[in-house]
Amino acid sequence: MPQQQDSPLDDKRVSTGNPGLDDILGGGLDADRMYLYEGRPGAGKTTLALQFLLEGARRGERVLYITLSETERELKLVARRHGWDLGGVEIAELVPPETTLDQSQEITLLHPAELELGETTRLILERVSATNPSRMVVDSLSELRLLAQNSLRYRRQVLALKQFFANRNCTVVLLDDMTSQLNDLQLHSISHGVVLLEQLSIDYGAERRRLRVVKMRGIEFRGGYHDIRIVKGGIDVYPRLVASEHRTKFSGDFTPSGNAELDQLLGGGLERGTNALLIGAAGVGKSSMALTYAIAAARRGERCAIFAFDEGRGTIEARAEALGLELGSAIESGLVLFQQIDPAELSPGEFASIVRRRVEADQARIVVIDSLNGYLNAMPDGRFLILQMHELLTYLAQQGVVTILVLAQHGMVGPVETPLDISYLSDAVLMLRYFEHAGMVRRALSVVKKRSGFHEHTIREFQLGSRGLVLGEPLVDFSGVLAGVPTYTGNGERLLPGGGRAGQ
Repeated sequence: MPQQQDSPLDDKRVSTGNPGLDDILGGGLDADRMYLYEGRPGAGKTTLALQFLLEGARRGERVLYITLSETERELKLVARRHGWDLGGVEIAELVPPETTLDQSQEITLLHPAELELGETTRLILERVSATNPSRMVVDSLSELRLLAQNSLRYRRQVLALKQFFANRNCTVVLLDDMTSQLNDLQLHSISHGVVLLEQLSIDYGAERRRLRVVKMRGIEFRGGYHDIRIVKGGIDVYPRLVASEHRTKFSGDFTPSGNAELDQLLGGGLERGTNALLIGAAGVGKSSMALTYAIAAARRGERCAIFAFDEGRGTIEARAEALGLELGSAIESGLVLFQQIDPAELSPGEFASIVRRRVEADQARIVVIDSLNGYLNAMPDGRFLILQMHELLTYLAQQGVVTILVLAQHGMVGPVETPLDISYLSDAVLMLRYFEHAGMVRRALSVVKKRSGFHEHTIREFQLGSRGLVLGEPLVDFSGVLAGVPTYTGNGERLLPGGGRAGQ
């Protein structure tokens, strides 16, 4: 966009002090401009602003925090709980201390509510002139808004501040707690950029926080909402995953499952860069089948990441041991990266960030999500689950990762319902079903979809036991197995002896 004759230094970027926000902004903020962080109380504005100043102090810059709403004592308490040292941050406090004032203190201490707007502004400018900072935060503008009493006077004062800083080499961040009753957009038009922080309450579980860059002049940024979390040490920002930004070259060879019959059923196996959906009733064997891929990868020396939403590590290890799979030793060796997920405490953005870390930092070549039902519970609105899952699966595909998705259907025997239809996102769909024959409950497996090539169209019985996964001959003497109401016309010679054994 056309600008005035600026010096080459006008292209300089400064870090926000937050790696996630810097990533969203493509490198940080334009230097020597005025920005606005806005959000309701508790959204995280002060924490994000302190990160901005601490980054400047770390670089040896002079930084200034002017507080009109919080005391220096309160700010240092926040910093101490984050493990920060504010020794390099100069704090200008224009509010009285928390203790009761005596007459001598009243002479030297000022409160904005007792001053005219112009006097408060003058005090701010005098402190800036004396300190000459390269980074500065003003917390918060709601005090100036109250003193102004009308929007015109308020806008003029903020414009005066902007004009004052235009002639100084200082990057300014203004904080606004949005306590105005009106939808006041005065600061949006004046500020070079606006960052909105929100705190959301959901029906169950921890509160959710998110961030959105509303505007940023001359900077191409990643739009939309990004999940954030306040942790010890600051704010973790999880930039929204955009799959098109992550592409890696890889070979599309087959990934063995560790079971020759299962690979044959899949026409050779699952290709790298594809995903498979295992769908069926609870207890039919979906998770056990996913474990066979994880252990097979570990035996090849590859890493596999398992994200368990529904079961704990102890339960899964016990099942693996019953199937003759050495899951415990694989986890101890670091070849299987097991992580239990609590959907009530984890936002979808944070989950996507964890998956990226497992793939990029830990080099996981297989990712197991068990199950999508638990992931669905992490989303307040199912519509966004499809979009999130689409981006995540596309990203994993472009990294050459084989993704195994587990989805439990409602119902056990007979007609079953699927709580979420993502079959159109899946490269392969394996359907696992219960069926009854001669007073015994048996299990059947069929590949009903495979985009990447040939696969068998048969329905095979399978068992889970100490030998792991065992597949039988095609059930040519049955019809209606997948519909849940099978009809048998044979003599039982093609069935596996003993029927199916318990497993998940």
